[in-house]
Amino acid sequence: MAWTPGCNSQPFVPARSPLQRVLAEWRGVDLQPLEVARQDAAQPVDRPLTAVLRNLKLDQRRSDAEVLKVWSHSMAPDVVAHAQPAGLAKGTLFIKVDSSVWLGEIVRYRRREILQRLQHSFGSDLIVRLSFRIG
Repeated sequence: MAWTPGCNSQPFVPARSPLQRVLAEWRGVDLQPLEVARQDAAQPVDRPLTAVLRNLKLDQRRSDAEVLKVWSHSMAPDVVAHAQPAGLAKGTLFIKVDSSVWLGEIVRYRRREILQRLQHSFGSDLIVRLSFRIG
């Protein structure tokens, strides 16, 4: 419904033309309230579409895919062979490592290099810290 400014929260009902009044009287049914209700049901397409896209979390999935792509191209091949990003949440990139030997190698010697390369690619706001797990 359209609302008129300054009124006491009363919906604006447009004045009926003489033809509309005669037709309503002749039919015995006043269709004006139904027509007003029908106008209220219409909404822009972008409103429900935006809600659906937000529920699908496409932005999160896209950023995860970008991290995986950059990981594959910018890390050393031996690191890529034994460790893969598993997810990104609140600035922490979770990385699965296939063995405890490689976990020790990466954590001791390559953690800082990996973080610097990822921050160089994405900025220091997106990836703040790394968390390694055997998986």
